[in-house]
Amino acid sequence: MFGIAFIENIFPPSPSDMIIVFGGSLVGMGIVGFAEPLLFATVGSTLGFVVMYKIGDWFGVHILESGKISFIPVESVKKAEAWFQKYGYWVIVANRFLAGTRAVVSFFAGMSELKLGTTALLSFFSALVWNAILITAGFYLGQNWERIGFYIMTYSRIVTLIAVAFALVLVARYLWKKRKSRLNP
Repeated sequence: MFGIAFIENIFPPSPSDMIIVFGGSLVGMGIVGFAEPLLFATVGSTLGFVVMYKIGDWFGVHILESGKISFIPVESVKKAEAWFQKYGYWVIVANRFLAGTRAVVSFFAGMSELKLGTTALLSFFSALVWNAILITAGFYLGQNWERIGFYIMTYSRIVTLIAVAFALVLVARYLWKKRKSRLNP
């Protein structure tokens, strides 16, 4: 959980939230305690955030001016900088709850030269709250996995029956039309 939470801040399209929910389901099944996944996920997330912050701080302007990140328009950069000018550290707090923005916000936080200590602390607490929510959701999933499995199996059977019935109707319709066209040339 530490590793996936760390990586998600550097390579945003990663399934870290799902892994953390899975860790929470292990808590619900009594396999692990609540504190361990919460701590590992939160520390991993915070360290990943700080790494991207430092990359933005050290190389951000150079990377953007060199065009190495051509998929980020200059207007987006100015908009992100305006957010930091207007909302400051609140962007850091809200960022954890917006999937897909974590690496970008930490990068721009470094470019905007927000104080590292304050930024890291806010990142830690917002990650702590977010991970607690995910682990709690996973906890309830883990406690109810048998019931959820029953509903998923029932749903799968119903969908399969509907799909088979639909396919049979299509095949019967096709055969009927084919037979009809042979009889009436």
